[in-house]
Amino acid sequence: MNASRPVVLLIEDDPRIRRFLQPALEAEGYDLVEAETGQAGLVAASGRPPDLVLLDLGLPDMDGIEVTKRLREWSHAPILIISARGQEKDKVAALDAGADDYLTKPFGVPELLARLRATLRRKAAAGPSEEPVVKVGELTIDLAARRVTIGVREIHLTPTEFKLLALLASRPGRVFTHTLLLREVWGPLREDESHYLRVHMANLRQKIEREPARPRYLLTEQGVGYRLAAE
Repeated sequence: MNASRPVVLLIEDDPRIRRFLQPALEAEGYDLVEAETGQAGLVAASGRPPDLVLLDLGLPDMDGIEVTKRLREWSHAPILIISARGQEKDKVAALDAGADDYLTKPFGVPELLARLRATLRRKAAAGPSEEPVVKVGELTIDLAARRVTIGVREIHLTPTEFKLLALLASRPGRVFTHTLLLREVWGPLREDESHYLRVHMANLRQKIEREPARPRYLLTEQGVGYRLAAE
């Protein structure tokens, strides 16, 4: 294996999927490590920390949600779920457990590779920085100064609006579920009060977006949550 190549850990019990993905990932410049069970995947991740984890939910020894939770106890590697489970509740559960993205089977190799590249770019951009400033297009979020601008125009936000935007800006491109946003911004007693989130997101879009009905920055993942555009 080449130490300079990104390491992708594929935790997938279906040999057909592994045979399907191996040549595409290696041709794209990734070092691929394979595991057929959740436990083998955890061992592999601890032995050689991956740059990204591709994880199936339907594993023979444990559910992929449990693997995600265990990985998140010590690893910050991005986790991309690849699963035949396409229901919103499965996506929400995986994202709440700490996954970064979710791709439903069957999928095409070009889409998977695009998701991988985007996830790794976000990981690189989230590295240590002396200035906690997030820039997406014309939108600039200065987390330390609590200042938000569009181009040269300063946007005045309420404390709650800024807290919500800052949470999304902590991981541009990552989907934050409704439950996670409500818990982090309003507290655990408000996890079921989705109207708080809808109202504040609508207000944020009115202040930030040129066309609030067609948002450029604050994007909706239908039935799951919201994310800040990564670029």
